[in-house]
Amino acid sequence: MANQYTLSFFLLLLIMLSLTSHYVIPAEARQLLELTMPELPKPELPHLSEIPTLPKPEFPEVPKPELPSLPKPELPEIPKPELPTLPKPELPEIPKLEFPAFPKPELPTLPKLEIPGIPMPEMPTLAKPEIPQVPKKP
Repeated sequence: MANQYTLSFFLLLLIMLSLTSHYVIPAEARQLLELTMPELPKPELPHLSEIPTLPKPEFPEVPKPELPSLPKPELPEIPKPELPTLPKPELPEIPKLEFPAFPKPELPTLPKLEIPGIPMPEMPTLAKPEIPQVPKKP
């Protein structure tokens, strides 16, 4: 039982420390900004003496060895393989089927139906309205 309390205590302690840690960092940064650093004089380096240059070493030229030429071996000619020709198979001709001639079906002619005419409605003729003339300016 006591083990459960210690684990929860350490968990609570870890959470509390992580929550309060972000308050400390800006305060320390502010203290660093407020500090003034003293200006130190730049040290001067003593003059170094010049190092003498040494001549580059030259290597003697070594003659390149020549390789002896060997006779090339002659390879015998190999005949090219050829496929034997096979006779083409001939298919027997199939006789065509003859269909008896069927008479074409004829549709009976239907008498033409007369569509009764619907009388068009007549538009009433209206008299032209008289528009008064607009008086002109003198």
